[in-house]
Amino acid sequence: MSNAALQKRDNVAQLGTLEDELRLRLSAQAAGAAAFDWNVTAGTIGWDGATDILPLHLDSRDAGKFLDNIAPERRTALLAVLDTHSPASTAFELDIEFASAMGAVGFTMAGTRMAGEDGRTARLVGLMRDTTERSREVRRLSYLATRDELTGHLNRNALREELSTAIDSAKAESRHCAFLVASIDRLAMINDSFGFDAGEEVIMGVGERLSRTLRGSDIIGRVAGNKFGVVLKNCSEREITVVASRLRASVRANVVETRSGMVAATCSVGAVWLPQAASTSQEAMLRAEQALDKARANGRDGFACYQVSNQRETARLRQMQIADEVVLALKENRLKLAYQPIVQARSRKVSHYECLLRLVKPDGTVITAGNFVPAAEQMGIVHLVDRFALEATIAQLKAHKKVTLAVNVSGTAASDPAWLQNFVDHVRTEKAVAERLIVELTETAALHHFEENARFVSQLRELGVRVAIDDFGAGYTSFRNLQMLHVDTVKIDGSYVEDLSRSPENQVFVRTLVGLARSFDIKTVAEWVGSDEDAVLLQNFGVDYFQGFHFGEPLLNPDWD
Repeated sequence: MSNAALQKRDNVAQLGTLEDELRLRLSAQAAGAAAFDWNVTAGTIGWDGATDILPLHLDSRDAGKFLDNIAPERRTALLAVLDTHSPASTAFELDIEFASAMGAVGFTMAGTRMAGEDGRTARLVGLMRDTTERSREVRRLSYLATRDELTGHLNRNALREELSTAIDSAKAESRHCAFLVASIDRLAMINDSFGFDAGEEVIMGVGERLSRTLRGSDIIGRVAGNKFGVVLKNCSEREITVVASRLRASVRANVVETRSGMVAATCSVGAVWLPQAASTSQEAMLRAEQALDKARANGRDGFACYQVSNQRETARLRQMQIADEVVLALKENRLKLAYQPIVQARSRKVSHYECLLRLVKPDGTVITAGNFVPAAEQMGIVHLVDRFALEATIAQLKAHKKVTLAVNVSGTAASDPAWLQNFVDHVRTEKAVAERLIVELTETAALHHFEENARFVSQLRELGVRVAIDDFGAGYTSFRNLQMLHVDTVKIDGSYVEDLSRSPENQVFVRTLVGLARSFDIKTVAEWVGSDEDAVLLQNFGVDYFQGFHFGEPLLNPDWD
């Protein structure tokens, strides 16, 4: 073969090699990666494609300069690889981060560590890939996990963690802190008058004003639909009143501008001084809510601070004892459901059953819900009870194909958006029985947590679940609100139904209520019906269903088969 032919062959081979290298380089570039060859002994780095993914000032062969530009908290892991002393070659992968004019830039370095004759790291070779978007997405998801979507403040769980940390620090350093709950007054009326969009704008506006009023060390979060929680660090008891006054003043000082018009808002504040009045975050939140109830009892724009009393402490210890009994009953399968029939007014045939909680003591004594559910709510374990009620109800619906059951949601659960969503998700997995499930919400819960419950009811109805408002007449919910909630049924509070034939005043109330319900196409159930005389009167008023001992007591083991 001639020299020219040999030269041509070598040129073709060289061209093929260059094409292979180009393909590899283009592949790396497409993957957002750059190849590196780090000579640790010489302190130099050889790059291929670095300018395509790295900030220009980092495209350097100087390993020291490269290290200096890595964020300190990420540099440690890389130094550990460089300082490894082992004769074996090993694979490594680690995340690093650089600062740039466009913000933090993240990369993953993956490759092989090669050892020298003395076992020390002599060379690192591999690829460095741009993971900025992935890192930003991780940070975004982490942020969302701790933040309230509407206001951007901490959510309830994140705020509770901050409160727990503040209490622990106060104990360790012999200092004091405080927890405040600020509630927007009459948000339901604002929603009713201006619409839910305006209500959300008010929530955001109030949250912003409260945040601006606080010190840099204080922490704010949204703990419920119309409530914000505030952690005051290093705070004297006297300062609580001063801060609460400033918070309330910041809200009422100016109207909130919404797209539906100007809205005048106020807030009431309940507070607890820590750790004197509460030793845990759960206890602190509970007592701040108790103080808030007291503040709101005096009208709008109120304030109250929790005060420890012997009588209240005795009651708290009793509640703790009852809560312990509930937890033990759950473990020992002694929490049960009793089923009370609800009958059609005209035919007197059973329409469905309400599931009522019962606690069976070890000696066989049966305790009604009113004797333990309030304590479970106060001690923060009512979610366990609600979960049991839902699961037990669905189990019965699956076992008895012709039965329709109504299950109650506690007032506490009705104020917790996360729990309500879990409730909906659980029902969604059992969609086959959804059309035979009725969910009962108390009127007070529907009023105080209107936004959350409106969303909850909407999701349930999409699944085919019917919704009833329990104890109607005990609160202040308007029929317009009920229409906005799209409930199917209202249950007339038993205090208005009991001995109805002997109370002309209650007759006027019930007749009016039933008439309004019918005009809104909402069915009615009369609770505590105790006689045929009352039943006939209620039927003439137009009541659709009856419930009461006169038509059947709650039974733990009804004969459904």
